[in-house]
Amino acid sequence: MQTLSLSFQSQILIITINRPDKLNALNKQVIEELSAAIDDVYNNPEIKSAIITGSGEKAFVAGADISEFTALDASAGKALAQKGQENVFDKIENSPKPVIAAVNGFALGGGCELAMACHFRIASNNARFGQPEVNLGLIPGYGGTQRLTQLIGKGRAMELILTGNMIDANTALQYGLVNHVTTPEELIKKATSILDIINSKAPLAVAGSIKAVNAVFNEQVNGYQTEIDTFAELFDTKDAKEGAAAFMEKRKPVFKGI
Repeated sequence: MQTLSLSFQSQILIITINRPDKLNALNKQVIEELSAAIDDVYNNPEIKSAIITGSGEKAFVAGADISEFTALDASAGKALAQKGQENVFDKIENSPKPVIAAVNGFALGGGCELAMACHFRIASNNARFGQPEVNLGLIPGYGGTQRLTQLIGKGRAMELILTGNMIDANTALQYGLVNHVTTPEELIKKATSILDIINSKAPLAVAGSIKAVNAVFNEQVNGYQTEIDTFAELFDTKDAKEGAAAFMEKRKPVFKGI
């Protein structure tokens, strides 16, 4: 891949957006390569979880590549947003394996939207978040109006989107946009330490939990029924039987994802 750097450690795929000279801005090639990387997360049994981060110290993703916007009309703009949502942002959000954003530096526009598509976020203390699209005469197009409102509430989301202002990492923590704030040096270590814990759990239960939590925000499904159905389905897995047996025998379970 030309715009991403991939590394693998302890069953975790680390996806680094690698355009530091452009502050890791999202362009068509980044979107295409992110889509392929997330497909690998879905399909590669050796990968249990993933981290998305940006290269360099300045930016996670400082936004979309605005140079690609100048020739767009309404039809092309709709296709751009639709393709990005379906191939990357929705795909990350609905991944059955956890995907964490490790936010180092600016996460603006499409970068903030990319972080919000992940299951949760960890920020370095130099991180900055914002949706400044109004400064371009636009609105967020990769789910920003929806996910930001879900995460921090209508009033705060309205203020950030309408002003185009940025917030720092500690404000993002206060708002509930991020789960943890750490130093840049400890950022990936913190993310991997959390994923190491998650990776020790039953994979099908992790996937089921993600599905049920996401159902809260899906108006097309009944979240309570999704929880009931997923809860029931897991009783037919060998991992559920192993978990109960290990509990009764006072030992650590050995989960196999079956």
